[in-house]
Amino acid sequence: MQKSPVSILRAASYEQDLFSILERGLAEVWPDAATALRGKNILLKPNLVEFDSHTCINTDPRLVLAARDLFLKLGAQQVWIGEGPGHRRDTWDLTDQAGYRKFIAGFDDRFVDLNLDDVRPVRAFGNSMDLYLPRTVLDADLVVSIAKMKTHHWAGATLSMKNFFGIVPSSIYGWPKNLLHYKGIDNSIVELNRLVRKTLAIVDGIVAMEGNGPIQGTPVSAGLIVLGRDLVAVDATCARLMRLDPFKMRYLKDAATLGLPGLGAIEESAVDQRGEQISSLARPFAVIDDFASLRLS
Repeated sequence: MQKSPVSILRAASYEQDLFSILERGLAEVWPDAATALRGKNILLKPNLVEFDSHTCINTDPRLVLAARDLFLKLGAQQVWIGEGPGHRRDTWDLTDQAGYRKFIAGFDDRFVDLNLDDVRPVRAFGNSMDLYLPRTVLDADLVVSIAKMKTHHWAGATLSMKNFFGIVPSSIYGWPKNLLHYKGIDNSIVELNRLVRKTLAIVDGIVAMEGNGPIQGTPVSAGLIVLGRDLVAVDATCARLMRLDPFKMRYLKDAATLGLPGLGAIEESAVDQRGEQISSLARPFAVIDDFASLRLS
């Protein structure tokens, strides 16, 4: 069985050379990325939810900037940044508060509000309905989930797979993405990852969040980035770094059984761990009482 490569990278702060760190990590998990991505259209999907200057809710713009510059160096034709927040109706104000205009030159010309993008229907949820998704997502040659490493008060943890909630347009499905809650958080995470298949994950764990995430938790300096093409493998690795049991997260277990190529390595033995070892950077993340059972012994 071919293992899924996942790279764990040390990154102590956002002032480090994040470009070089990502370049090294991408080479470890996707050696022929330059050939595969030349001339392609890439969408970077950060996690932008809310803003509070006292905590760390959103993907840091400096990591998104480093990713954009890396894909442009690799020969991508276009690199867009897109997000559809489930709480804020004014996406542009949120991006401004979160520092995206400050750190990313030309941001306004490269950003797409996925809540308001043109949409196209895809059959979803057991072929029971049309789900309208943004054309920017469906037309991308690669969607890069640049998630924030956080605990989550409904899913246990929110990582690269849960980050795809932001591609569902709130202008159609409401704030906060009412359809996804009606269908069930875990079911919706799995379905979105079944529908969006040309993907790469970069998880921002330089400063992560523990406790009552994804908004009201406490910042924790985890000092790492996790990167890989198998989003189940990436999120299972992140869970172990947070000292949480991936087998007790329903969406990870369910996604691992889909049998889709390149998605599903939840067993630690099925992951080709590159870069740092889990044991060197793992630390227990605080969780709310409802998820105490997720803790690894």
